[in-house]
Amino acid sequence: MPHSPMPTRDSLREVRYDIRGELSRRARELEGQGRHLIRLNIGNPGAFGFRAPEHLQQALSGNVADSDAYTHQQGLPLAREAVAAAHRGRGTPNACAERVFVGNGVSELIDMSLRALLNPGDEVLLPSPDYPLWSAATILNQGRPVYYRCAPENGFLPDPDEIEALVTPRTRALVVINPNNPTGANYPPALLQRLVDIAARHGLLLMADEIYDGITYEDAVFTPLAPLAGDVPCLSFGGLSKVWRACGWRVGWAVLSGDPLRVGDFHHALDLLSAMRLCANVPGQFAVPAALQGPETIRALTLPGGRLFESRQAVIDGCAASEHLSVVAPMGALYAFPQVVGPAADGFDDQAFALDLLENEDVLVVPGSGFNVPGSRHFRITLLPEAPVVREVFERIDRVLAARVGQRKRHVA
Repeated sequence: MPHSPMPTRDSLREVRYDIRGELSRRARELEGQGRHLIRLNIGNPGAFGFRAPEHLQQALSGNVADSDAYTHQQGLPLAREAVAAAHRGRGTPNACAERVFVGNGVSELIDMSLRALLNPGDEVLLPSPDYPLWSAATILNQGRPVYYRCAPENGFLPDPDEIEALVTPRTRALVVINPNNPTGANYPPALLQRLVDIAARHGLLLMADEIYDGITYEDAVFTPLAPLAGDVPCLSFGGLSKVWRACGWRVGWAVLSGDPLRVGDFHHALDLLSAMRLCANVPGQFAVPAALQGPETIRALTLPGGRLFESRQAVIDGCAASEHLSVVAPMGALYAFPQVVGPAADGFDDQAFALDLLENEDVLVVPGSGFNVPGSRHFRITLLPEAPVVREVFERIDRVLAARVGQRKRHVA
């Protein structure tokens, strides 16, 4: 007897994650046919030859024998204390181990925190462009994403007045991604203070995605949000994936700050949800003190002459040399968000462009619309390949865009 297809959750139809979506599946098919692709869709340092620092590897491998048992639901005490100490060092108020939650990457903690916060129909203020996990987690936890613009003409920085105009009685949280994925924007202290003031006036939880906090370029300086927030409830996210190049270890953390009386119930909710998933990956947590208390290793990559800096410069140069592209120079994180301009932008479809680039030039990028940007003329690439590879990529991108302009001219003629 035939059966109808199994039903799935309705809200999944509203969720997109183009970073690993249909284009990535098509890329796997092409690789199965023997094609060699340049994958620029994921900020995955290990896939580009980066390794976690040696002292982190030793901390993990040296403690495997002590990793068989579940640990505390909020994380290993030594890991949580190391995170708390690092946050105290940068001015986070009331930073202590009891306010630290360790998760299987920041992704799990984002989902857990929104599950602890939201009732059906509650609203979360998110940047556009956003990192799409934030939108997905909001929707799947029965909330509603409300987007504030981060426009390229403003350096991808938001307008606080526009953000405040979006606040309603249902607004529960304001999400700040700094340094930003996908744009590379780095938020100045004065802007962050205005965002804190908005949260204070309207009783919002600040959610600070700071996973790229150690990755800045040129004269950019990262400013953490929690010290500015003071008594305003703030949840700050960090982890080993990016600054310490250990994505596969799946170790992230969240630090809850603000008035203890205001955040008490939320803390208990996070603790309950942490207990229900038992605990996060234990071996990787032994590397947290080594990361936060050991030698700094990222700046050699982001300073002039460093691999990330030079790849970033190759993106800037590639866009400057093209009549079809512009870019706001990324000041932080591992990405750039170029924009298609001029005749190539006429009738531009970012999904069709990305597929064309994949099929004809063996390059995989993420269309800007995948970051909840309506009418996008953008695409995101990672800065992780070496500079010569990035230069080659932009030659291929220019060929695709030039061909599209030529096709359009012939069609008009």
